[in-house]
Amino acid sequence: QVQLVESGGGLVQAGGSQRLSCAASGRTFSSYAMGWFRQAPGKEREFVAAISWSGGNTYYADSVKGRFTISRDYAKNMVYLQMNSLKPEDTAVYYCAAGAGGGISQRGYNYWGQGTQVTVSS
Repeated sequence: QVQLVESGGGLVQAGGSQRLSCAASGRTFSSYAMGWFRQAPGKEREFVAAISWSGGNTYYADSVKGRFTISRDYAKNMVYLQMNSLKPEDTAVYYCAAGAGGGISQRGYNYWGQGTQVTVSS
């Protein structure tokens, strides 16, 4: 069982930066792939970024590639999403997820956080 708690959301101006954090509980954190997904109002939840259980592989949606960076800290059981050059279209609720499968599909994740709101003003 893994519990995930996101933090770091809020209001930011376009062009600015923000870092999201995800605190994971449970001793099996290191064996799970981790991902970030987001859901904008009126839209389906979509993939943003993922990192493999080893940390050796990362994946990004085309819309955030070059602007967002996912990382993980095994000692602290934390996953981060560094977001730079933010755009109004990045406004969404961001969710942290953990799963044995990982990857870009939501089906690869078994555990989800409650989400944190990110609002980018123009």
